[in-house]
Amino acid sequence: MSVRVLVVDDHPVFRTGMTTVLADLDDLEVVGEAGDGPGALEAVGRLLPDVVLMDLRMPGMSGLEATKQITARFPDVAVVVLTMDEDDDSVFAALRAGARGYLLKEDDGEDVRRALLGVARGEAVFGPRIATRVLAFFARVPAGSAPVPVPFPQLTDREREVLDLLARGLDNASIARRLFLSEKTVRNRVSDILAKLRARSRAEAVALAKDAGLG
Repeated sequence: MSVRVLVVDDHPVFRTGMTTVLADLDDLEVVGEAGDGPGALEAVGRLLPDVVLMDLRMPGMSGLEATKQITARFPDVAVVVLTMDEDDDSVFAALRAGARGYLLKEDDGEDVRRALLGVARGEAVFGPRIATRVLAFFARVPAGSAPVPVPFPQLTDREREVLDLLARGLDNASIARRLFLSEKTVRNRVSDILAKLRARSRAEAVALAKDAGLG
């Protein structure tokens, strides 16, 4: 029996191309497409696919939020992320959201086929470069050791890095140069940090950071 797949991506050309690629692969059947998070939730409820192939970056509801909702409401439906993002924050956020696989859009058709079939069998499957990242991460954690608590677990690793630099007194321009980011990206990260910490100002966020040992 073929694995039934729903393809979710906000770019129609990519979505159509991926559907065409999957149609040529053995043991897979594309049963539908969606262009955003709400459309993905509706399609999953209507079609009940075995696997959702999910992009992360979409307007409105992100693929990450859609993954959380799908895995919570439809636990028998597996989600495999297919994205351009290969940073650790994106990978582990997707896994925490319930994704069972993580692929890059540059991975070839056979990698996609292997992942879709694998997660349909209950496995966790990663593309070659993502698998290397995941293994490297766990190799840094001694076996049997208790996890080291991190301050502000609601923040991503990059956001904690920005907060630490804020606590050291660096302005946006200096943080951007230190982290090789644009100032606009830093401003956005700072806004996200304030929202997640429920801090009313940078000064309040810095005070919270220093209380937690940052800076």
